[in-house]
This record gives sequence, structure tokens and C-alpha cells, in this order.
Amino acid sequence: MATLHIDRILETCVKRGASDIHLTVGRPPVLRLNSRLRSLETKVLEPEDTVALMKSITPDRNQQEIQEEGGTDFGFAFGELGRFRVSIFRQKGNITVCLRLIPNKLLSFQEIGLPTIVQALCRRPRGLFLVTGPTGCGKTTTLASMLNYINENFDRHIVTVEEPIEYYHPHKKSIINQREVGIDVPSFSEALRRVLRMDPDVILVGELRDLETMEAAIRAAETGHLVFSTVHTTGCQGTVNRIIDAFPVEQQEQIRVQLSTNLIASLSQALCPRLDKGMVAAFEFMVVTPAIANLIRENKTFRIDSSIQTGKKYGMQLLDEHLYNLYKNQTIAPEEAIDKARNPGDMQDKIEAAEKGIVLAQPGEEEKDKDEGEPDMPPLPRA
Repeated sequence: MATLHIDRILETCVKRGASDIHLTVGRPPVLRLNSRLRSLETKVLEPEDTVALMKSITPDRNQQEIQEEGGTDFGFAFGELGRFRVSIFRQKGNITVCLRLIPNKLLSFQEIGLPTIVQALCRRPRGLFLVTGPTGCGKTTTLASMLNYINENFDRHIVTVEEPIEYYHPHKKSIINQREVGIDVPSFSEALRRVLRMDPDVILVGELRDLETMEAAIRAAETGHLVFSTVHTTGCQGTVNRIIDAFPVEQQEQIRVQLSTNLIASLSQALCPRLDKGMVAAFEFMVVTPAIANLIRENKTFRIDSSIQTGKKYGMQLLDEHLYNLYKNQTIAPEEAIDKARNPGDMQDKIEAAEKGIVLAQPGEEEKDKDEGEPDMPPLPRA
């Protein structure tokens, strides 16, 4: 009975285009549809229901982990319709299940709305490319699209380290090997320690979550590999600070130098419900030009935002600029732009002024002349 039940719930999730399913005691199954929670019109789940639903999809190894640790994470394929990333945990003594739908279809850069320079950055032979933002903002989808672009266009050896594996990539022009933490390798740091002996060209690290993993990822970029990873931060300036601050004070000077020479770009994103239907991503994008590399090296990260504003020719933009443009083009609601903005107060003032017909300066327009002497970015290598 439980298997049939879970299949129906999973099918409903795929058909309705929901991103997540929540199964918790005291509520019917709940879908997250365009960022909003919607209950299904079925019975309220009892403790035995969530246990039965959990057992119908959870491998024995993970059931053992729930008993010992109180929670587990894994992924599974739902036929041809998609994969699900699953997080199971105990709360008030009951089992709760959260499932995230990972669609089978990989999106192109144009469908996601990525800046065109990202294609050129994916051709780079080495460096660190970070995709950042809060949970559920589409970081995994963006990274999967970048890997797919490399896989289709270049002959590279790509090694991914994920927990769990979300998008499955077939070999195309590249060879792609995906390692799952907990199944293929015990930890991110152990995987990164070994990956350099595997003759990789491109390395994807699911998340820079501890000091050891950060060090290993920077080292891999330094030794001539293209490294992609994610960090749970908002904004490009915040990402640089977060990585530097994770290190002990005596190491921070050295890390600033390493980041300034190895970081090639940071893409921070937020996912917003569209006014018509579906979702749209808002981006903050920073390409590390010589001017920005100097700011990182000299501990002047507070000036990164103004360098992003003057770097439009590289496709750079601030998150709040993109959110304002989405609001102006009537793609998202004004409240959504304010909620997701890095400076909600400024965004509210600007939107209120726009609705009264007053045009305030776009963020960064008054900064235009500050960095006129900014050295140009070195030419990007050809494929």
C-alpha cells in the first residue's frame, strides 16, 4: 500500500512541476510549488504512514543510519520521470521525509539566463568558479548545466564529488566520473585528496563546507584544474569574505593571495516566482579582473560591489540591479524584489519612487568614473 501511495505522490509532484515534497506527521503530503507550500487533498499523515512511506524508498544502509544518527540523505531515480534527493530525519520522535525533485532535463545557459561570458569561463584550463546562494536557489541546476556544456563541447576528464549525486551525467565528448560521499568515498576532503591522482581536467565539489575542503579545492585550482563548487552565501563580496574568514587569522593573508590568483568568477543567485507562471533566477555575477584580484589581495573586499558595477562589459551585475530589472519588466512582483534584495530598504525606496513615476539612478550609475583606470581582463583562451 505504501509503495503505491509514494508513487502517486511522486507522480503528482512531477506532473504539477513542484520542486519539493514534505511528508510530516499531522499534515497531508505538502508540495512546494513556485516557492509556495500546497497541501494535497489526501488524509492527514499518522506516525505509521510516514514510517511506511520512508521504508518504501529508503535503502537498508540509510535505514540503519536513521536508527543510529537520527537522519540520513540519499538520492534515487523515479523511473524516467526524474531523480529525487531525499532527506529523512526524526522530529518529536516521528519520521519526517523531504524530497527534492531533480528534473531529468538539463537546461541550456540561455534557458537559465546565465551571462554569455560563462561559456568562455567554462573553457578556462584552470581556476575556481563558485556558485552561491541560499538553499533551493538552483545552484545544483546551474552547475549541472555548466558541466553538461563542458561534457558536450570539450574532451575533458570530469570528476564530481557529491552528497548525494543529483543529476546523472552520461559520457559525451568528455569522460565524467561521479563519486558519492558515503558510498564511493567517506568524505569530501578525502575525495579531494585522492582526486588529483585521477588525471582530472575539471573537478566539481558539491559544497565547500569545511576548512579542509576549502583548502583542497583552492589547491586543486592552483595545480592546474578547473574547479566548480557551491557556498551557502549571498553576494559575491560575502562569498570571498566567508572563505577567507573560515581560515585561522595567521593563514588569511596567504589565502587572500591564493584566492586573488585562482578565483575566476563567482555567481550568486536567487530564485523568484514569476508573475505569469514558473520561476526565474536573479543573478549577481563577478568575474575576477585584475582590479578585483587586487581588492581581494589587499583586503579591500568592501569595494568589490563598486567594481562589479563598473564591470558591465564582462557581464557583471549586482543582484539588486537584476531584481529591479525583473520587477521593471513585470517578470516578478515588487514584494519579491524587496524580499530577495541584499539591501531591501534601498530596493523599497526605488520601487516606490518608480511607482510614483520618479526615476532614481540605477545602482552604480553614480560610481561610473571611479575605476576608469581599471586594467582590462586578460583575453580568454580559445577552446
